[in-house]
Amino acid sequence: MSGNIINEPSGAIPITPSLGEVDHAIMEQKNYPVGKRVFFLSLQAIFNAIIIGVVAKLLAALISLITNISFYGKFSFEDISPGNNHLGWYVVILPVIGGLIVGIMAKFGSPAIRGHGIPEAMEQILLNESRINPIIIFLKPISAAISIGTGGPFGAEGPIISTGGALGSFSGQIMRITPNERKIMLAAGACAGMAAIFGTPLAALLLAIELLLFEFSPRSIIPVSLSCVMGAAMHYILFSTGPAFVMPDIPQPSSIAMVTYVLMGIVIGVAASLVSKSVYLVEDLFEKLPIHWMWWPAIGAVAVGVIGYYAPFTLGVGYMNIQHLLNGTVPLYMLFSLCFLKFLSWCISLGSGTSGGTLAPLLTIGGAFGSLLGMATLQFFPGCGITIITCALIGMAAMFAGASRALLTSIVFALESTMQPHGLLPLMGACTASYFISFFLMKGSIMTEKIERRGVSTPNSFEPDILQQVSVKEVLNEETNVLNIENTIKEAREWVKENSISEGQATAFVLVNDEGILAGTILRKMIFGKEYPDNTRLTDLVTDIGPYVYEDSKLSLAIDLMAKYDFDVLPVVSQGKDKKVISVLSHKEILSSYSKRRHEGETYQRAISIKRRSIKVILRGKQFLSKD
Repeated sequence: MSGNIINEPSGAIPITPSLGEVDHAIMEQKNYPVGKRVFFLSLQAIFNAIIIGVVAKLLAALISLITNISFYGKFSFEDISPGNNHLGWYVVILPVIGGLIVGIMAKFGSPAIRGHGIPEAMEQILLNESRINPIIIFLKPISAAISIGTGGPFGAEGPIISTGGALGSFSGQIMRITPNERKIMLAAGACAGMAAIFGTPLAALLLAIELLLFEFSPRSIIPVSLSCVMGAAMHYILFSTGPAFVMPDIPQPSSIAMVTYVLMGIVIGVAASLVSKSVYLVEDLFEKLPIHWMWWPAIGAVAVGVIGYYAPFTLGVGYMNIQHLLNGTVPLYMLFSLCFLKFLSWCISLGSGTSGGTLAPLLTIGGAFGSLLGMATLQFFPGCGITIITCALIGMAAMFAGASRALLTSIVFALESTMQPHGLLPLMGACTASYFISFFLMKGSIMTEKIERRGVSTPNSFEPDILQQVSVKEVLNEETNVLNIENTIKEAREWVKENSISEGQATAFVLVNDEGILAGTILRKMIFGKEYPDNTRLTDLVTDIGPYVYEDSKLSLAIDLMAKYDFDVLPVVSQGKDKKVISVLSHKEILSSYSKRRHEGETYQRAISIKRRSIKVILRGKQFLSKD
């Protein structure tokens, strides 16, 4: 006979006498979510977080030092705002000097220091196996300190996130680890920086999930979470044990107030989309300038200086502005200035390609806009039950949620940084509304637009691997064909030709002995080649049994084996030593199962038809009446 027919399916896992057991062990280890490698990665992530916490303190001190020297002419590390300076028109020159220095550092150091850091980190994760140039560890904080210290309207969190990610990537490059593990180290370092600045470990963890990891698994969450905890611990040791932004207790919102906050979230979402588009519009305008990009930060800094002359409180980090917004102590003229002039200053400066962050400016702009919306709402609807400080809080978070599309990060950050439990419902309503509306108004976000323009797409959903959820047994055919090892090449060739319709152009065929025990797998080219005489038995061409799977093996394992051995079929054998072939798994079954599972949750269907059921009820009623 030329072929055997198997009618009963059963099970599977890969193995050959020499390599199969090793392959299987390696693949099982890769699929196992937590192991000793996660432990060692966690230790390294914690150690990195300690260093990043110190770097965060040094960066804050360096910003204060440059601010004091630039605006007050004194050598001091006192945390002071540049808004109280008395330099007059000389204040216009300082940001220009800072922008010029940043441009020179970017030109002769590394262009990667330009921007706010997170898009660049995302690009390295997606395209370069999470490799970041180690020089960023030094250049990014120094360039950011110069930019902010000379009046740049940025926060310190963006540069320290970028620096932390660079340190994590560097440690991952000198260690013998996989690209996925290096990605974890990068995300752990970046989010430890955020936790070190604000003392918000849970928000930092969510930032990693939503913007950097593109996955949610134990092997990534454990090191990143521990890194965020250590970063927050460093914040408590080096900065403060209290919340980042202290504000009065906000009241429990009423039903009418909740509806109002959600409607405000929609308006803020529209504003967030405009803010994001404006940044890249300015960037496009700078691209058209007929001069080298090294000079752009200095040109953009002219706007910072001019605006800073008329509205000095728009200069510098501006964390104190956020504090005043949340306390409700900002006068109306200052609200307008923080909302519009701060936005203009930050938008032009960031679009010019200088070094700085986005979180603090977005919080400031959003908080001021939320306060203005709250005032206008109370003016026309005094009985709506909202409070100005709650409006400022949801304005901050909703602006960040709409612009960055980091929904959970925005909500939790606002809670952690203020410790206001009654703000949870307003934050969830407003942030979700802002997040939702942003999808209708812009394709990407302020974090992804830059890299999407370069042709780099970012995941928009985090789903488990479908092939790891489906077992071989679920996709097997009830009837499959195999070759007998005692057949000759001529007999095998004739059988393949006769069954070409059912077998297709398979590149390999499974071999069994008379008892149905797996004997190996033979390539199609060996059967149809001219290297061996026609009377050569197939048993003379097989050196080992090759890869195989069991019934309870996952399709992910099967696809790995097919790729490694360049087979489009795999024998499925029974558990035990005899390795009796139960069925044959082909790539067609795997692709069909993947496609079905991928789209089965997106098929429109009506599970219950109210109309049909109502008709049945009526008919039964008529039948009942007719019986009477």
